[in-house]
Amino acid sequence: MNKEVRVRFAPSPTGALHIGGVRTALYNYLYARKTGGKFLLRIEDTDQNRFVPGAEEYIKDALDWLGISPDESPWNPGNSSPYRQSERKPMYMQYAIDLIEKGHAYYAFDTSEELDAMRERLTAARVVSPQYNSITRTQMKNSLTLPEDEVKAKLASGEAYVIRVKIPRKEEVRLHDLIRGWVMVHSSTLDDKVLMKSDGMPTYHLANIVDDHLMKITHVIRGEEWLPSAPLHVLLYKYFGWEATMPEFAHLPLLLKPDGNGKLSKRDADKHGFPVFPMDWKDPNSGETAMGFREGGYLPEAMLNFLAFLGWNPGDHKEIFSLEELVDAFSIERIGKSGTKFDINKAKWFNEQYLRAKSDEELAAYLIADIEKEGLSVDKEKAAKIAQVMKERATFPADLWKEGKFMLIAPTSFDDEIAGKKWNAEVVTVLATYIEKLATHTGDFTPEIAKAVLEESAEANGIKLGKVMQAVRLAVTGVGAGPDLMAVFSIIGKEELSKRIKFALDTLQVR
Repeated sequence: MNKEVRVRFAPSPTGALHIGGVRTALYNYLYARKTGGKFLLRIEDTDQNRFVPGAEEYIKDALDWLGISPDESPWNPGNSSPYRQSERKPMYMQYAIDLIEKGHAYYAFDTSEELDAMRERLTAARVVSPQYNSITRTQMKNSLTLPEDEVKAKLASGEAYVIRVKIPRKEEVRLHDLIRGWVMVHSSTLDDKVLMKSDGMPTYHLANIVDDHLMKITHVIRGEEWLPSAPLHVLLYKYFGWEATMPEFAHLPLLLKPDGNGKLSKRDADKHGFPVFPMDWKDPNSGETAMGFREGGYLPEAMLNFLAFLGWNPGDHKEIFSLEELVDAFSIERIGKSGTKFDINKAKWFNEQYLRAKSDEELAAYLIADIEKEGLSVDKEKAAKIAQVMKERATFPADLWKEGKFMLIAPTSFDDEIAGKKWNAEVVTVLATYIEKLATHTGDFTPEIAKAVLEESAEANGIKLGKVMQAVRLAVTGVGAGPDLMAVFSIIGKEELSKRIKFALDTLQVR
């Protein structure tokens, strides 16, 4: 293809951006970068009744957080301005009228009561899907059934109307989907969709066709839920005479519930205790805050890697990809047709891999921030050592402090079950000796030295170190399991170590 690839992500500002929408944006971004094209963000706000304050900014912030910001958008306009459909409102009517003049659309003056009556008649006649279509329109109040002068009079008087597309009765509509191959639909299954609403705003079907054409969109990569509308969109391109520049379509597979039964929803996510939005979202109407991946501790690079694999695979066993590597490996041809289960455990796995790949200094920054929230302080060197010890046990940055705070805060209580099983006279003897040896030790206190001195203490009393190790950990940390204990000893230092052991010896009773 010689012309520049131009793709778009076109969300509606009706609330928080669903993670499925984020995946759509990501695939558009990857394709644009892979082909050297442009990635556009267009706000489809034609339904003003569903507009939610703050939703636009949320979309922008979510994409910025993930590092997949568009090349053109309402905040970074290019030659296709404006990028909000509400700001493009004046031009849509001329395209709708053009279709009327070409015989592919018509004015419809039916009231809501008349439409309800039509559906009731069809339902009574056992019609499975009551529609305003090539058959029923002949019995309705529109410019196809009314005399021309009456139509003109209604328009001149300002009577409310909509403009509907005129779907042919017997025609096979074919389109080629880059993911699904050829899709064929008979026009008898389609209805005469509204193109212009009574409030003068276009519906999605008209606005997205006109905008994609004017913005020179070459590929429409969108969710599977839009596949049933694609035949209508193909007809509109044909009716406008834009078939030669019609974009190629790729309809992405659905994101499914964890059990695979049905489309993933916020309710499902809430039920399983995981987010479904990229960031926290506070509903301006209810005041309720929905959990976001960012605030839940997920790293943006991990989220991108996870989302990329929800429907796409590189064709080999590699799983960890940087954004640049995703761009190089991405292809629409390797996107599957079937829906993909949303496996939150896999998302956590990706997060763990990216967390562990960070330097100790980077992780220390997370740790220091959490420590300062507690009103405590720690130097960068010690924070880095704690992070190094804890990162293999962490899924989220917050886990570094949550699971490692015992290295800064001495225990005031001990796991009673472990104490009942493991605290005995041999432990007391070894630890008492260990304190004495620590008091005379000078020089560095590395993990190796900490272990050597502890081994000496056990051997001096004829006790095997393995028999008392869990109780030793209990004395210093308050619990029976955790990261490498000698590394912990080195980090807290011999003075603090001795102090903790003395507290345990004074507090715990041999049973």
